[in-house]
Amino acid sequence: MKSSVVIVGGGLAGLTAARHFHQAGIDFQLLEALDRLGGRILSVDASGEMSDDGFDLGPSWFWPGMHSAMSYLVDDLGLPFFAQHSEGDRVFQRLHDEAPRRFPGIRQEPESMRLIGGVGRIISALASELPETRIQLGTRVTNVTLDGPAVEAGFVDAQGTARGLKAAHVLFALPPRVLEASVVFTPALDTATARSWRDMPTWMAPHAKFFALYERAFWRDAGLSGMAQSLVGPLVEIHDATTATGKAALFGFVGVPARQRASAGQDAIIKASISQLACLFGPQANSPSATLYKDWATDPLTATDEDIRAGGHPFSDGLAPVPGEWQNRILLAGSEAGRREPGYLSGAVEAAEYAVLEVLKLLEHTN
Repeated sequence: MKSSVVIVGGGLAGLTAARHFHQAGIDFQLLEALDRLGGRILSVDASGEMSDDGFDLGPSWFWPGMHSAMSYLVDDLGLPFFAQHSEGDRVFQRLHDEAPRRFPGIRQEPESMRLIGGVGRIISALASELPETRIQLGTRVTNVTLDGPAVEAGFVDAQGTARGLKAAHVLFALPPRVLEASVVFTPALDTATARSWRDMPTWMAPHAKFFALYERAFWRDAGLSGMAQSLVGPLVEIHDATTATGKAALFGFVGVPARQRASAGQDAIIKASISQLACLFGPQANSPSATLYKDWATDPLTATDEDIRAGGHPFSDGLAPVPGEWQNRILLAGSEAGRREPGYLSGAVEAAEYAVLEVLKLLEHTN
């Protein structure tokens, strides 16, 4: 098989790139290892199933005034959004044997925005513009090889069959650490490039998120915003996660390191998180209608051992240039490759659009 461009990864970056190639009339194939699109974007209902009116187990927010690439894409797709709820007092928890304290809320500047229906709406909107024949799910790329004027991407398809796909260019829309750890390059990457990819932290990889769903947002009745910070844990930062349609929820980032989370077990963390919410917001929080938990450190397509050992936020200009023999043949386009906003939704859009422009220039030059 042959295509002009192979896109590896069907998250926000990969789908943004695919949309631009499709609009430009460029032949492409998108290969996604998961059986769903979205990557680190995952919006689900109370049962954990993907939903266009869901709770965001991955990223939740974007900031239009700061993140222009994401803002332009949201506007272009016609997706409505709303401000993160922040009205009311916030709660701070300092010590186990000290009662939580209540403080006046602080207006966020700039305001955090959420897509109506969840961030997954942008994934379904992008996918709806693409031909289904150009997308292959359950397809794990294992190797890439330079073959004269082409690059051959070797992969295992959804049926477990090893196959290959040749293209003029391969665009990798996935974390550099995952790429370096899971794909074999022939010729091999030089040591400096491989180290650069391993050293780049992966957005979301160290984190776990917990959601408690309720029949109504009772904390608002008490004049609370749903925002809390804690030095006790297990949740260190908590927010109101109520949807635009009124499905009430609180969510928190789990502050327990990944290895300790694995040792403690999911059930223990969920139980401790519910108990903590009751301590912060009152006894009504002790009886959620459902809970959701996502530990991104256990996702092999998001996190590697490097992410467990060394987390952190991706940083601009942290990636070495693609080495000579691979230059202009492969391009990095995940959020971590963003030049201005790496590690954010906008970084994924920005990196994808930059890579697409580079490919279009190269294709124009060769035609």
